Amino acid sequence: MGEDARLAAVVALAQGMAAAHGSREAWRAAALGACRALGGSFAALSVWERELGRLRVLVNVGERAEGEEEFPDDESYPVHQFAEITEFLHERWAGGGEPDAWVETAEGPAAGRPGYVHQRVAALRRRGRGCCVVAPVVLHGRAWGELYVARPAGEPVFGRGDADFATVLAAVVAAGLAQTEQLEEVRRLAFTDALTGLANRRAVDARLDEAVERHRREGATVSLVVCDLNGLKRVNDTHGHAAGDRLLERFGSVLSLCGAMLPGALAARLGGDEFCLLAVGPPADAVVGAARELCRRAGELELGDGVACGVASTADPIGPVRSARRLFRLADAAQYRAKAEGTDRPVVAGRAGPDDPVVRLADQPPGEGGDGERRRFRGRHAP
Repeated sequence: MGEDARLAAVVALAQGMAAAHGSREAWRAAALGACRALGGSFAALSVWERELGRLRVLVNVGERAEGEEEFPDDESYPVHQFAEITEFLHERWAGGGEPDAWVETAEGPAAGRPGYVHQRVAALRRRGRGCCVVAPVVLHGRAWGELYVARPAGEPVFGRGDADFATVLAAVVAAGLAQTEQLEEVRRLAFTDALTGLANRRAVDARLDEAVERHRREGATVSLVVCDLNGLKRVNDTHGHAAGDRLLERFGSVLSLCGAMLPGALAARLGGDEFCLLAVGPPADAVVGAARELCRRAGELELGDGVACGVASTADPIGPVRSARRLFRLADAAQYRAKAEGTDRPVVAGRAGPDDPVVRLADQPPGEGGDGERRRFRGRHAP
């Protein structure tokens, strides 16, 4: 491959990783780009898990052998089984050496000792591959993992020039991984409440839209718990905002714990003293049970005055739910009623009979008394 072709291959690899959405796509783009650039038939990207002393395969691309999955759940190899990796991980990389790639063949290392056979050479033979080039990936100045590209038996063996080019490709992969990490951190922050570590309103809106669409398409049960933490203003005024933040954090932990009772539920802080749980799939009664436990545990917190909790589920008699907004209004109205009644149990939309005041309030058009009825719901129990 000429210099122009190699430059084009580097650019294609970088562009592929830049266009990826999320880590898995980035891993796949890295392995595919390197495989094409080096004229290989198979490539893999692996990460070094220091705490477990192993290389874990993240992605396999190209002509996969039997048992090789594209995104394996748990394909890993103990580092101590690979003499050359052990040297790079524990001696050269740790000591600040340069991350140079190397070539191996099914007969042993291309420039190695006669009769030298280890796990990687055995794997080449077992999978019908004739040679491979292995390039260390160094990220943030530390050994991160390896890029592996192989050719089938009978194809030309990788040379020193290929190994040098693989070293360059591994550096491009490292830069792409660093960019992916930064983008994922930005996404995480964009959908996370900074104080509690729970999801934020933006995350709830996105997930709720998807959930309601799934309900309309498949009939999945979607349930929403909206709760208002009582007494936060009093805690802030009496004990200071640090104490108020501590109450919010502790309630966030209780919400997360109760949310774990519902597989896949999303626990979120909507803002201020308002929180919610979003569950897709669990029966409505299971969600109500989790809400009851939430109320009980909130009442046992050292600070605050418990929580007002409202529940709305598509499995209850609330009428058709065609939009996320309606389900949210139902849960919100149920929470307002719980606040007004001063109850330490959740109020569930649709369970007070055919003329349920919660459903009536939620469905009342804006400007036709809805706000007044909400104020009456809250009444003397408003914070």
